[in-house]
Amino acid sequence: MNLFDETCFECSKIITTKYSTSFSKGIMAFDRKFRYPIYAIYGFVRYADEIVDTFHDYDKAKLIASFRVQTFEAIAQQISLNPVLQAFQQVVNRYNIEHELIDAFLRSMEMDLDKKAYDSSTYQTYIYGSAEVVGLMCLHIFCENDKAMYKQLVPMARSLGAAFQKVNFLRDVKSDFEERGRTYFPFVDFNRFNEEDKRAIEADIEKDFDDAFKGIKQLPRGTRLGVYVAYIYYRQLFKKISRTPANTILQKRIRISDTHKTALYFKAVLHQKLNVI
Repeated sequence: MNLFDETCFECSKIITTKYSTSFSKGIMAFDRKFRYPIYAIYGFVRYADEIVDTFHDYDKAKLIASFRVQTFEAIAQQISLNPVLQAFQQVVNRYNIEHELIDAFLRSMEMDLDKKAYDSSTYQTYIYGSAEVVGLMCLHIFCENDKAMYKQLVPMARSLGAAFQKVNFLRDVKSDFEERGRTYFPFVDFNRFNEEDKRAIEADIEKDFDDAFKGIKQLPRGTRLGVYVAYIYYRQLFKKISRTPANTILQKRIRISDTHKTALYFKAVLHQKLNVI
């Protein structure tokens, strides 16, 4: 790898480390050859999400439209002076990631610009584009162009992405609803959010987690622990949210401490040694 490319991948690594301790710890559990490609995926999706969530003093629609054009130009030309896009295009081209997945992701980001409430159809569209396709991009890397393996694991990878995103929605209800005016869960009135609403959402997430775990156990050995680390972090966060009353969810963001995350990491390593995964 030349110095320019290495620097670009390192930029995505820094983005991942700064924005997500959970995913950065999980990535370190991958075999070394998988780390840069996964950092590249995270750097790309993080920057797109940042445009729609935080660039309030700028024309977000214009920025995300420009980001879309630059993304596909970088993939087609196999070069970009934007370090995040340079790392991303290399991964897309090396692992034959379908452009449809990238397009679906960017469409979901665009939905966040003006979509404030979701029905069942738009909710599923958003979940697919914002989370499931990210899992599928990563799955391309894990399978290393083994098409049969990829096809077999697609449903479970989608379930894992969906579970992560839905947990994020529950965790971030306060900021999404109060600060951004968004309500992702269909047919839920967060002015009257109650335990029944919360239990229905949790049952759906529980099923996603159960389906996803079946896929984790089938992943290639060099990737399994890293995905399981992220899984076990989110599963623990979900358990904590499940034990928290609905009215408290509306008042504060539920978190897992860094100390607890470290303990969960070593628990995941132990599970691998005991062949639990």
